[in-house]
Amino acid sequence: MLSVAACGDKTKSKQTPTAHKTEQATAQAPTAVQKEEIKIEQEAYRYDPKGKRDPFLSLVDVSKERSLKKKSANPVENFDVEEVRLLAIAWDSKQYYAMITLPDNKSYTLRKGMTLGLYGGRVEEIKKDSLLIREQVKDYRGQIKTKDTILKLRKEGEE
Repeated sequence: MLSVAACGDKTKSKQTPTAHKTEQATAQAPTAVQKEEIKIEQEAYRYDPKGKRDPFLSLVDVSKERSLKKKSANPVENFDVEEVRLLAIAWDSKQYYAMITLPDNKSYTLRKGMTLGLYGGRVEEIKKDSLLIREQVKDYRGQIKTKDTILKLRKEGEE
């Protein structure tokens, strides 16, 4: 009987310290989790709008601005360049002339350097079969870009 009591006492004494160790380990674990939570809260994402367009501005509003017609402008400046139709090209010994038709069915004669279109496009070059118009247009970001439009003469069989 002596040996049974001794074994029982030893196991009880060994179990007691191990139970205390696990309690100490679990007591340290929540503090580590709390430290991680604090770190996560400090690492929040911040939006830096510098150099970016406003994401809440509508892109549709930008396209509506270009449809505004100038009231005191020359009639050829009241329509977009893409709406203009090239009818004929004539030339003399000095220069070329381009005859265009606007959407209101009125015809005008253009020379190199004249302004045309809603964005103040200039006639850069007139060749025997084409007309080059260069405009300064704002894109959706508000930056000014150069836009070249080439109007070509239609041959007899084309419409």
